[in-house]
Amino acid sequence: MQDLWNILVDDLCSLEVDPFNSLFRMLLSMVLGAAVGTERKRKGQIAGVRTFALISMGACLAMILSIYVPQEYLGLKNGDPGRIAAQVITGIGFIGGGAIIQMKGSVRGLTTAAGIWSTAIIGMACGIGMYGVAIGSTIMIFVVLVVFEAYERWRGIGQEAKVINVTVNGIVQDLARYKEVFNSFNTHLSTYYIDYNYVENRTEISFLILVNPHGDLLPLLRGVREAGDTRSIVLSSQLDI
Repeated sequence: MQDLWNILVDDLCSLEVDPFNSLFRMLLSMVLGAAVGTERKRKGQIAGVRTFALISMGACLAMILSIYVPQEYLGLKNGDPGRIAAQVITGIGFIGGGAIIQMKGSVRGLTTAAGIWSTAIIGMACGIGMYGVAIGSTIMIFVVLVVFEAYERWRGIGQEAKVINVTVNGIVQDLARYKEVFNSFNTHLSTYYIDYNYVENRTEISFLILVNPHGDLLPLLRGVREAGDTRSIVLSSQLDI
């Protein structure tokens, strides 16, 4: 029994690929990729369990093929083990780019795109037989995604662009009261846009601000409402001008 176990371990750790260790590497890459995808899907990201699992498996298979081609076809002049694998690092950027949502005033999905790229590298590590490194990297990714996020919430690190669209009765000539409101809530006012409607005697103001993504904006909105004869307020992440 011990001899059989040693044979299995030696085969799994071998640099040469065969059907048994290839399937094991694919299975491990699938599990690790799905684990990262579960965390991203829990945050409501568009790339989830299936996407991350397929990315990790695909990168693993590319790495296996990179090893297999020169292993079986020694006479090939272009049998470079790194050629196929090198294209994974470049090509995975297209999938990562698809996970990024860009809107006027904000960009979302950068963390998910970085996770996709890192998961592909984990799959490559599985494909070459570096199981410990692959598992350790997955744990470190979870530390970054979960523990570091909790640290950011605790310390209030980071700012997010928001847009406050305010419709006010009358023609507003001075924004000093609004600026005082933002200063009182330690909110950075990046810029603003004003639309005067002289026919209906109203002013539409769009404030582009930077706020803590985990903070409560209701007191700020209350202060903005009380700064003028407000008809309506709309809070969004997209600036329409």
